[in-house]
Amino acid sequence: MNRRQLLKASAVAGAGILFLPSGILTHGQSPNEKLSVAFIGLGGQGKFQLDNIAAKTNLINVVALCDVDDVRAGKAYERFPKSQKFYDFRVLFDKLEKSIDAVTVSTPDHTHYHPVIRAIRSGKHVYCEKPLAHSVAEIRTITKEAEQMKVATQLGCQRHAHKNMARVVELIKSGAIGDVTEVYSWIGGDRGMPAKPDGIGEPPDSLKWDIWLGPCPTDWKFVTNGDKSTFVPYSWRFWWDFGTGETGNWACHILDLPYWALDLKYPTKVSANGPEIDSERTPKSMDIVYDFPARGKLPPVKLFWSHTKTPACFEKYKIKTPAKNKEQQNVNPNNLFVGTKGMILTGFDRHILLPESDFEDFEYPQKTIPDSPGFHLEWINACKGQKPATCHFSYSGPMAETAILGNTAFKAGHKTFEWDAEKMIAKNCSEVQNAIKPEFRKGWEY
Repeated sequence: MNRRQLLKASAVAGAGILFLPSGILTHGQSPNEKLSVAFIGLGGQGKFQLDNIAAKTNLINVVALCDVDDVRAGKAYERFPKSQKFYDFRVLFDKLEKSIDAVTVSTPDHTHYHPVIRAIRSGKHVYCEKPLAHSVAEIRTITKEAEQMKVATQLGCQRHAHKNMARVVELIKSGAIGDVTEVYSWIGGDRGMPAKPDGIGEPPDSLKWDIWLGPCPTDWKFVTNGDKSTFVPYSWRFWWDFGTGETGNWACHILDLPYWALDLKYPTKVSANGPEIDSERTPKSMDIVYDFPARGKLPPVKLFWSHTKTPACFEKYKIKTPAKNKEQQNVNPNNLFVGTKGMILTGFDRHILLPESDFEDFEYPQKTIPDSPGFHLEWINACKGQKPATCHFSYSGPMAETAILGNTAFKAGHKTFEWDAEKMIAKNCSEVQNAIKPEFRKGWEY
């Protein structure tokens, strides 16, 4: 068996058992050689991935760098002058498919699916930025094929490794607040509905505009607002053709905690509401209600997702807003768990049990969740045959799909529908059903 076969086979070693192509079983075996990793997308979060993964110089080699913008990628090129450089990930795969073990994908949302699914079908391990992909069908395809190919995966929900997240999960699973029947999750602010372009310019020589557009079905010109690009390098996030708004941007981080603590997977009902719909731009606010069924002994749960300045749960449960309560201000909350014996108000790094008077003498449960060795190191270790990373696609794919399903319900016209997750059918809601699958421009069908 050669090194590539061993690396690919090692990805199934979830329980310390490795199934090799030869059919021989071995325990705890993992490759000793460095992983050869290609980085696709090098600006913003791409730089974050590169900084954290490439730092493990004893474990990986940076063999390829891919970006459409020479300026955004410039420092990475300077840092790794011996790495092969590409503008188009398709060319990267054509040339180096047999030479790489793993890829990271940190491109705009609309260009996640194509490099990720090609990597998976080639047997490569994948680290992808959230929200995994741009549409429900893309996410489901990625999730299923990653399971089938047994590759090591990780979605970029790096706050999963924060110690507070694990402590809140332990509290909820220990029954500290009883049975949780409602969860309120939110991202604050009102980002969205950016200004429409007022001109058409020429993309700079450093930017390969056609490759940046990728599979986008709309033939956008390089539009501008004054002397700035309308879409690059960041505002694409608030245009439906490229991004998924604040819900796509934040829901995978924030819903990670209820998904983890309550063993959630797919909702059975979705209801969307919010401001007037714009066909091109994401909204400044949004409200989605998800109904989740019972899971074993756990009761059904209603999860309320909001993109809002002030979540409704503060008034409903008479909770002082963080600006008026120093302790809660320190929490910087984005989740409220409502149980039959109390509530937990939590952010990524701190939490508080409510009502405070009921928990004055509360003794915390014993720590059961081990600390992460590092979110990116989890993935590297999984690639080398150790246990799966904590946000592998089988866990994080349904979470990402749920977030984008809410977006789809909103954009389709503030819809409410029953969701048959197994068959991917929005019952009696053709508007949502027709939007489940993406449209790709000619030449990008996959």
